[in-house]
Amino acid sequence: MTTHLTTLLVLVGATVPLGVAALACNSADRGEGAEHVASAEDELPRRARFSNFDATIERNTRNLLQRGQEIFRFDTFGDEEFWGGELRLHQSIANVTPAQALGLGLKVDADALPSRLREKIARGRVNLDDPAVTLSLLQLDAILGVTGFFDDSGNLISIGLQCALCHSTVNDSVRPGIGTRLDGWANRDLDVGAIIATAPTVQPIVDLLPKVPEGINEEGVRRVLRSWGPGKYDAQLLLDGKAFRPDGKTAATLLPNAFDVGGVNEHTWTGNWGSVPYWNAYVAVTQLHGKGNFFDPRLNDKDKYPNAAATGIWNVIVDPKKDLVTSKLPALHFYQLALPAPKPEPGLDFDREAAERGAKLFTGDAKCTDCHNKPLWTDAGWNLHTPDEMGIDAFQANRAPGNSYKTMNLAALFVRELGLFMKPKNKGRFYHDGRFETLLDVVRSYNERFDLRLDSSQKRDLVEYLKSL
Repeated sequence: MTTHLTTLLVLVGATVPLGVAALACNSADRGEGAEHVASAEDELPRRARFSNFDATIERNTRNLLQRGQEIFRFDTFGDEEFWGGELRLHQSIANVTPAQALGLGLKVDADALPSRLREKIARGRVNLDDPAVTLSLLQLDAILGVTGFFDDSGNLISIGLQCALCHSTVNDSVRPGIGTRLDGWANRDLDVGAIIATAPTVQPIVDLLPKVPEGINEEGVRRVLRSWGPGKYDAQLLLDGKAFRPDGKTAATLLPNAFDVGGVNEHTWTGNWGSVPYWNAYVAVTQLHGKGNFFDPRLNDKDKYPNAAATGIWNVIVDPKKDLVTSKLPALHFYQLALPAPKPEPGLDFDREAAERGAKLFTGDAKCTDCHNKPLWTDAGWNLHTPDEMGIDAFQANRAPGNSYKTMNLAALFVRELGLFMKPKNKGRFYHDGRFETLLDVVRSYNERFDLRLDSSQKRDLVEYLKSL
């Protein structure tokens, strides 16, 4: 018995820290052992909390991804009160044929169509010149980025818009403009301005431009909207009222892709607007006119942003019970971060051997890595540059809070260069305003601006490398 007790004491001494053993002895001497044991037992559940936190993370990831996708594709944020209720855009949409809608760049999600209807469209057995077919597509939620609201009799009574309107397209698998959706791909065929200009009234937009120097009326707004053209939108118009550049061309910029934004600081064409969460709130509230909160005191500048200062669009506050935007921003952000850039295929989208030569130029004589850091393809950290640093005009940069341009990510340039899933007339168009028709034009411009001294073959090799990213 003594031997067993000695062995037990040795084992206890070997496994229990000396300080703990001493504390237990002291407590026992004071007659407090039972209380301290009880306290330790009470502490166990607290220490065991969140033991399954990894599982919680996994559930949260799945929920955010699923909810973010749903928001990106289908949530109007309550903006139907503006587009349908104020502009009455649904009245013009009701008379648009599918052929006209496709001509304006609207896209149809083939996966939302019943299989028989999809087959009939592919075989040309559906009348695409019948407005009733457009209404049927809306009822199926098949038109990317557009939600139709119908009464019990099947009448279209309002229309709402979503993120996917501008930042998704389709792969044309059924016919041009109809196919599997591609989230995050900028719709370079979409003529946003022309679509809005069809509304029975644009007076609500006129009311948001009270400080345009020469004054503006509905016809003036329609003229501005029609000037944008396919694949462009002016997200600063309601702030500064600058509809045209000094050269007379539209001030609208190309719709940016919503994919490949992870790890990047600024996400728009120009500087200091903020990253994805800021831009989502800004667009949802001030551009889509959804019901939510938005705050940016920098826009309360009567000199730089006279319209924003006059209308109060810089500080939008709604009743928390009516806020249809703010609670959705985390999931929407998460989904956008999950959108990958499409990958080019060697031999199909670019010349592999030329691209290999171009890769050496990219990191060498062409000096591209001074700003475009692999694999972000933009500056790591502060990815903004002044117009002087870039050697271009300052018009668009000076419309932004930071008076600067963002170093654009270069991933998936091959999509625009080759004109994948867009009308031939809308292919190419590089830089924020599409001033360069092809990537070769871009390379030639950099060669001249920065005296790179690349010869013709080197320029072509560099283009092939850019297409390979």
